[in-house]
Amino acid sequence: MSETEAELEARLKEVRAKRGFLLPHHGLMALAFPKLLEGYDAAYTALALDDRALSHHDREFVWLGVLAATDERVATHHIAKFRAAGGTDETIGAAFAAAALAIGAEAFDFAARDWARQLAPFDPRSAYLEALRRVAPAAPMRLMHLNGLAVQVCRARWRPFGWHLEAAYADAVAEEEMAEAISLAMFPGSVPHFVEACAAWRRLILDGTLPASPRFQAWARMTGQGGHDEAKPA
Repeated sequence: MSETEAELEARLKEVRAKRGFLLPHHGLMALAFPKLLEGYDAAYTALALDDRALSHHDREFVWLGVLAATDERVATHHIAKFRAAGGTDETIGAAFAAAALAIGAEAFDFAARDWARQLAPFDPRSAYLEALRRVAPAAPMRLMHLNGLAVQVCRARWRPFGWHLEAAYADAVAEEEMAEAISLAMFPGSVPHFVEACAAWRRLILDGTLPASPRFQAWARMTGQGGHDEAKPA
């Protein structure tokens, strides 16, 4: 039996009640692929709505960086959510400053990649992290690291991503908070970039660069995480 217009409207109302808004893709999935909408809704709820390691304020601070890095103009509800969680004009400015510098890390990445020998003893990594500590005094460094990590995932800049990880560990940022921050980049920044970010984090644990906890060490040491290429016979 085909779905009635009333049933479709009822499903959309449920989605809107949960989020407080609707976007066009919700309607299309409800109309054409209701099972896909159910799976998407469950994933979005776990990613963006359920409480995990970060407070609502800190999660939305990271979201602002992710959305700025991906030019995601439709997600204006995150502004209201940040303000409702205690965000101020000063901390909004700090979130955008963190994102701007993280996006600008491409220049420091270039310096480290292509001009490291000529620029020595100038250290692009140290210069970037020093700039990060000065750019937004309204926010603690912990939030600057989390915002920057997520932005680097969106931009697929793995050298600066590693710089942020090292600095975050040095500043005692919780691993679960780092994991949540980079997961927020999955939808707007792409799942493949998130996959690469996890692989980069794992490599830095395995080579001894990062002082990971026993739980994260166990994750890094687990074999068979290379996907299809590792699974297929030699």
